[in-house]
Amino acid sequence: MLNNSYERNPDRYGSYAATSPQISFLNQVYGWMCLGLLLTAGISGWMAATPGLVEKLMMQRGLFWGLLIGELLLVIWLSAGIGRMSSTTATVAFLGYAALNGVVLSGIFLVYTQASLFSTFLATAATFGGMSFYGYTTKRDLSSIGSLCIMALWGVIIGSIINLFWANNMLYWLVTYLGIAVFVGLTAYDTQKIRELAMNISDSDSSLVRKLAILGALRLYLDFINLFLLLLRIFGNRR
Repeated sequence: MLNNSYERNPDRYGSYAATSPQISFLNQVYGWMCLGLLLTAGISGWMAATPGLVEKLMMQRGLFWGLLIGELLLVIWLSAGIGRMSSTTATVAFLGYAALNGVVLSGIFLVYTQASLFSTFLATAATFGGMSFYGYTTKRDLSSIGSLCIMALWGVIIGSIINLFWANNMLYWLVTYLGIAVFVGLTAYDTQKIRELAMNISDSDSSLVRKLAILGALRLYLDFINLFLLLLRIFGNRR
């Protein structure tokens, strides 16, 4: 079962020497994550090159919210059903989500300056890279931090929904800073779980390895994208 690969083993937090299958698995995880980010950025940039197209999308609120709901359902379907789908289906679903996210996020190119988008991306990459490195190398069990971050994430989601109707400035910034802390913590936690998973990987079932790599890439992709959007609220300069 896929979920069993994420169970905690106290012996996994000591010294760690990756074998060839494990290195290959980790390369797949980060490779798919980076490909997803590139696809999202490429589609967002392509749409932003036609401002009228983006403005039309933003004005059609029903379509825009439909895309957001579609994204959510696609993530839930991929995360919950990856064990039952083929590796090809999992790959297409992940890349489809990244592409769809590029469409949804295209509006930020019209709201923020390119310089602030680039500087925020660099800040996100540095933060993500540092926390991912920490999660990979630390001997500390981050399960308690991960559980706390997941609970706090629900607070961020609920707070964000409430503020859609209330539009309170204090709540906006509270959700922003709490969200940054949550995704910083989740980056380290998810990386440790992926490292943990890699220790049980063998190259005997390439289809299963591909699906697990896609699942790991999705988690890290979501951590990166959400951290970027929250940091953009702070460092982004509006046009």
